[in-house]
Amino acid sequence: MTIPKNDTFLRALLKQPVEYTPVWLMRQAGRYLAEYNQTRARAGDFLTLCKTPALATEVTLQPLERFPLDAAILFSDILTIPDAMGLGLYFAQGEGPMFEKPLRNAVDIHALRVPDPYNDLRYVMDAVSEIRKALENRVPLIGFSGSPFTLACYMVEGRGGTDFREIKTMLYKQPELLHQILNKNAQAVTAYLNAQIESGAQAVMIFDTWGGALSHAAYREFSLHYMQQIVDGLKQEQDGVRIPSIVFTKGGGLWLEAIADIGCNAVGLDWTIDIGDARRRVGDKVALQGNLDPSVLFSSPEVIAQEVEKILTSFGSGSGHVFNLGHGISQFTPPENAAVLVEAVHSLSRKFH
Repeated sequence: MTIPKNDTFLRALLKQPVEYTPVWLMRQAGRYLAEYNQTRARAGDFLTLCKTPALATEVTLQPLERFPLDAAILFSDILTIPDAMGLGLYFAQGEGPMFEKPLRNAVDIHALRVPDPYNDLRYVMDAVSEIRKALENRVPLIGFSGSPFTLACYMVEGRGGTDFREIKTMLYKQPELLHQILNKNAQAVTAYLNAQIESGAQAVMIFDTWGGALSHAAYREFSLHYMQQIVDGLKQEQDGVRIPSIVFTKGGGLWLEAIADIGCNAVGLDWTIDIGDARRRVGDKVALQGNLDPSVLFSSPEVIAQEVEKILTSFGSGSGHVFNLGHGISQFTPPENAAVLVEAVHSLSRKFH
């Protein structure tokens, strides 16, 4: 595997010296960009966009043409795995993702099949390969998946944006059923991420979007345990090159030390925690990624620069910080403000290295 010309992101994840703090944005290829909306309209619908490697490649590269970002992230969706498991993913207008066959009984859960990433999710691997070629080694490519618990939330609830009533009922009433789902999801995610690495991903990230909805004990048993299982099974290198891993639990500030202990290279932070405190808590175990409130991008260039400076100052000197938002960029963000953010991180961070 060839080292990218700009490998600042990879070096920061491995806590190696860098000249400046690298930056990329969660959901950086998205609806805030006019060119993305044009490509999505051409595709006809979101799932076609995800499942057509040439179009996924096109939108992955769009933000890199606009902004000097330090990494690309595969354009896909976290729900590709449950879709490949046969749950019937579709996107209802104004409703977000939905499943035709949510998991509510033991028979369906026992029948759940772990998909083969090279057969059932071939389109994702083809997209990873195409994106790597198209990037021409400019910057690294990040692969990703949803966490077992976050995937289970959609699979049991049948939709996003819920109060977690169905999955939490299962968690407390029939925990053995939820563990069956989570175990299969962990196997599926491990195989899926390893296939992305074999296809060309140079770092991988696990998005635990809904882990923060759990109680202290439930988080460790139903989310963290399975992410540990995945990290344990991930390929650590490909063609002699290290492949760093990032774990991000939204709302996971309570469990930073525990997340840092599972063996990942970096922990993602949402905007509710001070990054300096987080650094003191995790010590030298992991790098940190984050953690600007995405809403800051609705303000002025001056405020954006001030908020960037606050985070850089709080983290302090030395490597081990990848700048990012605390969650995905909003579709309503003015693209020129994203440009201000990237420039502010690159220029203001040099004095800390």
